Amino acid sequence: MSKLMLFSGSANQPLAREISENMGIALSPIEIKKFSDQEISVEIGVKVRGADVFIIQPTSCSIVDNFSSSVNDNLMELLIMIDALRRASAKRITAVVTYYGYARQDRKDRPRVPITAKLVANLLTAAGARRVLFLDLHSPPITGFYEIPVDHLYASPVIIKYLQDNVRDIIMVSPDAGGATRARAYAERLDVDYAIVDKRRKRANVSEAMNVIGNVSGKRAVLIDDIVDTFGTMKGAADILMKHGAIEVLAAGTHGVLSGPAIERLQNSQVTTLLLTNSISLDEKLAQCDKIKILSVAPLFANAITRIHEDDSLSALFK
Repeated sequence: MSKLMLFSGSANQPLAREISENMGIALSPIEIKKFSDQEISVEIGVKVRGADVFIIQPTSCSIVDNFSSSVNDNLMELLIMIDALRRASAKRITAVVTYYGYARQDRKDRPRVPITAKLVANLLTAAGARRVLFLDLHSPPITGFYEIPVDHLYASPVIIKYLQDNVRDIIMVSPDAGGATRARAYAERLDVDYAIVDKRRKRANVSEAMNVIGNVSGKRAVLIDDIVDTFGTMKGAADILMKHGAIEVLAAGTHGVLSGPAIERLQNSQVTTLLLTNSISLDEKLAQCDKIKILSVAPLFANAITRIHEDDSLSALFK
């Protein structure tokens, strides 16, 4: 069996270190730097010929050493790392993309718009990735954009474990009709009821909560979503849930994008706790808001990477 090696880009090094600690495998050395014109330079610091290589790199905005990197910076960094490893004769390269940027551009729903999620799939494959590992894709059909093997993890075991251990009298709530399947799946695992907030979206990132389908009276309502971005949807949903008799509103999401006014909205909302995973580095955001609680997905990824390397099934992770 080929040697397993872990590399980390700069987008979420704390998660990469935690994954490596869970696996008992040190991160392999790699030098990533930028020229004065912001071109990215990568140099692999160790022999990788014949190795089974995993690169841990979300394509999200990040802040590293007080320097901010965009989605595009981190995507380009991932592509360059893959290319460098391919040219160094790695046997197989797996991109461990803990957050998939451009996942919300997954279909041609209007004239003259791109399907950027497919473009990203083409880029990763062309660069030399031979397998990809994702966490809670915004649109699961994105897996069909790839002609290489795709493994799709879910954060639900981590979030469900926290709710089982810490919260009582739960009702799971989808903040919009589109997330009803997700809320129902959580409700079935927790053996509780679920509800849906009927919402009308005016335009991208702007929405208005209208009504609640289901009975939340006397319950702790847990709003569940995959991406928590501007927090506008969650804030509006929390307001209407409290009006309908919920005794407390919590929110949970896999990916804490938290862009624009998100932190201010969270602080001023009726949500008491926002559960997020560490799929995206959130150190800067945590310093601004004490309502955020981070749940680690490092053990989940460590287990998945080990199983992929050993050609074992990943389905056991979700039983």
